[in-house]
Amino acid sequence: MKVRHKKLLSCLLVVIFLFTMLSGCSSKNTAVNKNTSNNSGAEATKEAEPTATAEANPLAAGIAGNTAPTDEEKAMVNDTLEDSYLGDVFDTKIPNDYSAYPMDATLDVWMPSNSILASVCDDLNNQKTFAQVEKLTGIKINFIVPPLGEETTNFNLMIASGELPDIIVDAGRYTGGIAAGVADGAYMKLNDIIEKDMPNYNAWRNSDEERRVTSVLDDGTIGAVYGLAPYNEWCWFGMLIKQEALDKTGLAVPETIDEWHNFLLACKKAGYDQPLNYGSTYGQIFTGILNGAYNVWDWMYVDKDGKAAWGPAAAGAKDYLTMMQQWNKEGLFNKDWATADFNQRMAEAASPDCAVMMDSPDTMWGYWKQDNNIDFVGALNPVLNKGDKPQQTYKNFKSTGTIAAITTQCDNVEAATAFLDFAFTKKGWEIYNYGSYGDVHLINDKGLPYFPEDGLMYNDPDGQPLSNLIWKYRIHSFANIRDEHNSNPLITAKGSYSGKIREYWTSNTDDSMTMPPVSFTADESSREGELGTILSTLRNEYFAKIVMGQLPVSAYDEFLQKAKTQGLDEFVQLWQTALDRYNAR
Repeated sequence: MKVRHKKLLSCLLVVIFLFTMLSGCSSKNTAVNKNTSNNSGAEATKEAEPTATAEANPLAAGIAGNTAPTDEEKAMVNDTLEDSYLGDVFDTKIPNDYSAYPMDATLDVWMPSNSILASVCDDLNNQKTFAQVEKLTGIKINFIVPPLGEETTNFNLMIASGELPDIIVDAGRYTGGIAAGVADGAYMKLNDIIEKDMPNYNAWRNSDEERRVTSVLDDGTIGAVYGLAPYNEWCWFGMLIKQEALDKTGLAVPETIDEWHNFLLACKKAGYDQPLNYGSTYGQIFTGILNGAYNVWDWMYVDKDGKAAWGPAAAGAKDYLTMMQQWNKEGLFNKDWATADFNQRMAEAASPDCAVMMDSPDTMWGYWKQDNNIDFVGALNPVLNKGDKPQQTYKNFKSTGTIAAITTQCDNVEAATAFLDFAFTKKGWEIYNYGSYGDVHLINDKGLPYFPEDGLMYNDPDGQPLSNLIWKYRIHSFANIRDEHNSNPLITAKGSYSGKIREYWTSNTDDSMTMPPVSFTADESSREGELGTILSTLRNEYFAKIVMGQLPVSAYDEFLQKAKTQGLDEFVQLWQTALDRYNAR
């Protein structure tokens, strides 16, 4: 791999800059910016141990519970690293070592956008929250954003070119995963770096066994910085019923498959032409909402003996397909279930044909309640027998899924670690999750940030919906401490009951069959991908044709035989090997 010409800043200039900056702000923020001298190295680090309350800025005492901060108070919160007004609201105290800042540096960061983010921010370099992080850390970020829809191609071309930026966000895209990225010399091994130069990330990931296990490779290598949550986030996906459908049918929220069948028939009779909105292009068709009742999971899961298993090969598959074929024949779900995209599904959801959605209550609170004043309730995943505990295969293991790697061509590793480490400080938690103070968020009397009703989050001057604003005024997905339950405005907005539904689902379902985030070696990954593509194609073709009645349910036997012939046993063994290694971490 080619090594790019590096333009390192001289140490002398850094020292001069730090001295100048610190001299300028010391009278304003003596407590939080612990880097109070121009020292560097071990001595400075020792001096930088958190002492947040001892010399807190006097203005900080008036922040918690303040609903009308002055401009001076806003500037203190937004422009300094003062954090003594923030409470310790989680079981684990968020670290607050700011000894690395400010730092005069510029980093190139490759990071994908998405359609919603792009709709509210056409240039990530102008994103409001990242701009504030730059101001607080002194580290300028030059975001390199691939064109929408071309992320994979752009990533692969970048890797193949050998010309890498300093940091890659969404680094798991690397063929073979993070392990292959390190083995191939693209990503840095970070074990020693994290321990020495990332005090906040190091403390946060090691403060909880689940966070530690999900952020390290099987051999103990740490090849990236992982987004890590304070808690296991609530399940976000399940059955949602329009309240009016319950009223019209006079039926209670169904629990068993038989009760669901009767309810959908009653909905059809009440005028809902396609009562259940079911979609195969949006991730639902093989998720556990319906097939989980038969223990037929959509993909890999952990069986009752703790072994890796492939859901479509489970014993209850024929019973599940029999039910689905019957429901399809009776017109109980939407006719375009095999092709409908997100926009089609949302349009159908608001139509009088639909009574039930398989979706996120966050999303439906926006589309149903806010846009169409449709009330809805959450139902637990169906079970076969009354009294059985519903099951689902969602658990985030306190890992948010966003991974950032520092590349081996990073010009300034010290700056790269400092930039990523900031996201795991108390101040970083506030800024990334809640945006700027005064206009987007305030602080309640317990020291927890929140979005006030008259703030920008609920009063966007451009009239953007709340589902878009979660990307405009804060960062919804990054390698940081994600405080989803408190900082997702779709959950916390006045009147929203999305969080209650998600909490209800989570606390009343069994998620023990969820496959944890295992990792494969480079060779395993290649083979797993090859076999997975074959099996996925086979499953989709057979299951769809059986559900639509184009094949009899008995065709399942032929499907299973083909799956075994084409490598099912080897595929499962690859997962079992990876699961064994994960359990041994």
